[in-house]
Amino acid sequence: MSSMFDEEEYYISELRGYSYRFPDPRTASDEGLLAYGGDLSSPRLLAAYRNGIFPWYNEGDPILWWSPDPRLLLYPDKFRVNKSFRRVLRSGKFSVTFDTRFKEVIASCATIVREGQESSWIVPDMQRAYTHLHEEGIAHSVEVHFEGKLVGGLYGLAIGKVFFGESMFSLVPDASKVAFKALSDVLGRRGYDFIDCQMKTDHMVRLGAQVVPRNIYLDALSKAVAEPGDIGDWQHFTWIYQEADTEIVKGKKDGK
Repeated sequence: MSSMFDEEEYYISELRGYSYRFPDPRTASDEGLLAYGGDLSSPRLLAAYRNGIFPWYNEGDPILWWSPDPRLLLYPDKFRVNKSFRRVLRSGKFSVTFDTRFKEVIASCATIVREGQESSWIVPDMQRAYTHLHEEGIAHSVEVHFEGKLVGGLYGLAIGKVFFGESMFSLVPDASKVAFKALSDVLGRRGYDFIDCQMKTDHMVRLGAQVVPRNIYLDALSKAVAEPGDIGDWQHFTWIYQEADTEIVKGKKDGK
């Protein structure tokens, strides 16, 4: 059985049973809602992400599955470092780890107060599902520490050569940006094609993320998820800020 939005004349399919097949995301509206129901089992989540689809819903609602058009992507070599953030990175006051405190990171992402949001979409079922993916070596976290305390971080999924960013948090200025910079640098060194930031935000655009039409994104995604990935624990990943030549040249041109 399906429901339909009359004004748009497109169908929202209901997911049932143990089939992990999703509707073709290319047929979804620009808003991106294409299915509801199902569950948050690992096989279903992996099938969704491999097809450019992700869950996003409020507690008490059915699970809603999305693939918006356009998509926001960050290519690792396009991360934008401005003058003030460069000073933060050079200071070395933050340290970064990977996969050491996943549960704390996702819980912090769920509980931090965000402007314009009354509640978090990272409901308890979502936290349990992504923690399970973390235990399976697919979901990962980046932790930012200041004076021995966890002050920021992010989490998401890695499939093939794509990282699907889910959420980030910051308890002090710039902490989440440091997490994102560290992730971008490490993934760039490991040959990742892009970080999927899902939907456009001004904050992510300022960091260098680019708006990409959904069809182009889906074409690139199908190739990237088929590449060999990094399944397993990422605790051995390390990051220390190193200023790239392109950043130095840009800073000189900008008078920075």
